[in-house]
Amino acid sequence: MNSYKIADLAIGHTEHFHVTITELMMSKFLEISGDTNPLHSDKIFAKQYGYHDKVVFGMLISSFYSKLVGVYLPGKYALLTNINIEFSKTVFVNDQLKITGEIIDIDNRFNFINIKSYITREETKVSKAKIRVGFNE
Repeated sequence: MNSYKIADLAIGHTEHFHVTITELMMSKFLEISGDTNPLHSDKIFAKQYGYHDKVVFGMLISSFYSKLVGVYLPGKYALLTNINIEFSKTVFVNDQLKITGEIIDIDNRFNFINIKSYITREETKVSKAKIRVGFNE
């Protein structure tokens, strides 16, 4: 876990990590969220609607933005205060994702940073987000 304080950071600072979506993640998310939409749990149903497999929960994918902020950028002293997320491509089990965040603004007066972030599968963006992060330091 990174422990950046606002004084340690600069515009353009970038961090990233990788994750592979697993069946276990899907089943745990289903259990926690209660989202029983068959698009996420029934391969036959998903195929009827043009997908080759079950569709990964959008909010499961979004949870990696939380990990980006809480573990990588800035890490220990972070408090995610606002996020605007867009999805552009469907994600499936076994997809390997790269989550990247870059600082685009620092406000020392009010003690927050703005991050532009995106999630890619290979070189294709599947989601992007603008994130505001406050500091608990």
